[in-house]
Amino acid sequence: MVKVAIIGAGLMGHGLALVFAQGGHDVWVSDPQAEQLATVQVRIRETLASLGLNVDCVGRVRASHTLEDAVAGVDVVIEAAPEKLELKQALFERIEAAASAQCILASNTSVIPITEVMARVKTKARALGTHWWNPPYLVPLVEVIQTAETDPAIVERMMELLRQLGKVPVHVKKDVPGFVGNRLQHALWREAISLVENGVCDAETVDLVVKNSFGRRLAVLGPLENADLVGTNLTLDIHKQVLADLEDSHAPSPFLEKLVTEGKLGFKTDQGFRSWTQKEKAEVRKNVEQHLVLLNEILRV
Repeated sequence: MVKVAIIGAGLMGHGLALVFAQGGHDVWVSDPQAEQLATVQVRIRETLASLGLNVDCVGRVRASHTLEDAVAGVDVVIEAAPEKLELKQALFERIEAAASAQCILASNTSVIPITEVMARVKTKARALGTHWWNPPYLVPLVEVIQTAETDPAIVERMMELLRQLGKVPVHVKKDVPGFVGNRLQHALWREAISLVENGVCDAETVDLVVKNSFGRRLAVLGPLENADLVGTNLTLDIHKQVLADLEDSHAPSPFLEKLVTEGKLGFKTDQGFRSWTQKEKAEVRKNVEQHLVLLNEILRV
């Protein structure tokens, strides 16, 4: 058993606490927002109950009213604060000052290079990234990102801990923005937005194409496995025809920027690339959860 501190009790923070508690570890959670902290155990219990799982592990989760109390004496700290670099850097200054010298320091940032997040940390050999995917209790992957100064033994310790939790850790050996998963995901999103922006099809068509074609294979057939399956020669022939015509902008789409400027923020405002009713949003969230639960059951067989 290890002692774990989660800094942030929001959507990701409560999910991380759930995973570690369910794995038999004691967890301390800290958050500057009193309401988030006060409800973290309730939300974990509700999540477990919605999945039909035993809720007894909630007793392993403790709310700490200060960051310093949360990290004192733990073996691992995972920061799950908002994606603001200055905030994360300041948090790790406080974490390093209050944690033991042996404690692993990890950030759950999804895109910011870990080297930048840990810029003010003095003992950089024990600092790394652990990028979990939402919801962390249903998505198995965790990207473990090392910096140029991370001790390889710390990487292996973290990966072994994640394996024991039943996760699928992958070692990201070079600290680049977005790591592996988000670089792949947003390369797809860039082309998806471009197709709509240039009038090739509407947003609903993009989503229907992905969900009803190659998206159905992705859980069991990765892109490079697929390239080998069809043949690298065919892959090369296709790339000679299509790559020159794909979106390759190094800046966000003007269409996307216009949506944000107009306050069309997706589910938050009921309008983004598409318009959304409350019923439709609830159905999407429910479908995602049910799909992940069923997929996990299938792939464990």
